[in-house]
Amino acid sequence: MSVAFNASILRAPRTGIGQYLVELVRALATDPEFEPWLFNGWNWQAQLPAAALPGYSRLSALVKRGVPNAYALRRLVEQRRFSRKAACADLYHEPSLWPFEFDGPMVMTLHDLTHVRFPQTQPADRLAAIERHAARGVERAQRILVDSQFIADEVCAHYGVPAERIVVAPLGCAARFHPRAPEQLAARLAALGLQAGRYLLCVGTLEPRKNLQLALRAYERLPAALRERYPLVLAGMPGWRAEQLAEPLQRALASQQVRLLGYQDDNALAELFAGARLLLFPSLYEGFGLPVLEAMASGTPVILSRGSALSEVAGEAGLYIDPQNEVVCAAAIQLLVEDQARWLALREAGLTQAQAYSWQRCAQITAGVYREAVKA
Repeated sequence: MSVAFNASILRAPRTGIGQYLVELVRALATDPEFEPWLFNGWNWQAQLPAAALPGYSRLSALVKRGVPNAYALRRLVEQRRFSRKAACADLYHEPSLWPFEFDGPMVMTLHDLTHVRFPQTQPADRLAAIERHAARGVERAQRILVDSQFIADEVCAHYGVPAERIVVAPLGCAARFHPRAPEQLAARLAALGLQAGRYLLCVGTLEPRKNLQLALRAYERLPAALRERYPLVLAGMPGWRAEQLAEPLQRALASQQVRLLGYQDDNALAELFAGARLLLFPSLYEGFGLPVLEAMASGTPVILSRGSALSEVAGEAGLYIDPQNEVVCAAAIQLLVEDQARWLALREAGLTQAQAYSWQRCAQITAGVYREAVKA
């Protein structure tokens, strides 16, 4: 079965949806029944790209600012080039919110409804395009894949989709996320001025939804001696409205106790997870929360928000906080830094919880959905 994928998201540095697409295609490639065709926004290719297109994010931002109706114009060109070969595919899988027109059976993945729940986190022109394309895709798709039951319920409620058209395919965790001995991490961490087990980690795009302002305020409340011993490390690329973080972030960076690392590649991120004392993930809304799973698989306890899909992923292995309460968040950080017994208990619980998730399982569920969609 030939499966056409919209892989244009892989032109940019890989964040959550990009990682999903890469790992899913890799897992599906082990099944000879499926032949992935990848549309990169311009051409078709059989293999996953090794890395993002150099300079793509900067160029894309310049085009959006300087070209009127940039989204619509790019979409028109991409649709024409997509249709040239996609018409020969047995199935089309759209991994995001921007499905192309396609006459055959289609599967769409909805990772979350951020555009519905937090429309203020998107530029107005992008939000309008998302709403138009997503609604059309939901209407056309034979089956809709989601990462969690939480999102399945949201899709049913918002779009009025019958439950039988929605399938939960939980995400997985790549093999590179596993516990590591301090000596295995020494070179990478030393280059960053860090020590294994002696820093706190936040991972995610720098945008309001990730609630990093709470993380910064909670960190400021910690005792000075603790902050001296445990710097707060932020790993992620700037996102929409990142300027809202500018003032608190600049103040935190000036203290030299907060480190801003920017975007980290796959291997660097895996080592950062394994070396952290804890992952702080106070996000306001997630359809899954892949960093939570990756941290648990790395043997790193997680402090996370109660709500959305996060409790579905972490189960009893997370230390939950109110994402609006910096006092509670600071107390949770201090607990996991100072209480070794609690830290060890959460570490073991996280390692056990993470074993329930794999990309192979995600691919097996997805393959079943493909077969259903073709027959529908």
